[in-house]
Amino acid sequence: MAKDKTPVTPAVRFLRKEKVDFTGQLYDYEEYGGTSASARQLGVDEHSVIKTLVMEDENKKPLIVLMHGDLQVSTKNLARRLGVKSIAPCTPETATKHTGYLVGGTSPFGTLKSMPVYMEETILDHLKIYINGGKRGFLVIIEPKELVRVLRPVLVRVGIH
Repeated sequence: MAKDKTPVTPAVRFLRKEKVDFTGQLYDYEEYGGTSASARQLGVDEHSVIKTLVMEDENKKPLIVLMHGDLQVSTKNLARRLGVKSIAPCTPETATKHTGYLVGGTSPFGTLKSMPVYMEETILDHLKIYINGGKRGFLVIIEPKELVRVLRPVLVRVGIH
């Protein structure tokens, strides 16, 4: 089950460099388990587990979307908001190329490429969130306002059930 050693990932290095107060939380990674698996293991509401999604527009320009674990992204609404024709998830290989992380361990912190970040604005309603720390089976617990401070995301409302 959960252990409490913090792996040193590019995300952890980034958070330390930016002086973000966080707690590392390991759990047993489940292939295709997603945020429901981590939420179940940690005994937390899946809505407070934030997924990091790497997407691209029709010109293959990458971007990151931060979304509640129990919601999907309306790519149509996001494309409209960004003024582009379409937004679609990247392939796992492309996502790894942009971020340096394996899918299932993708963190918005310390990515290889600098990409615009879009965050579902209701994430700010939480006192603390669980977000990937750059390794499968590793989340960091932080205050959402820290995401705003260090990532400077554009706030959007594109989450759907």
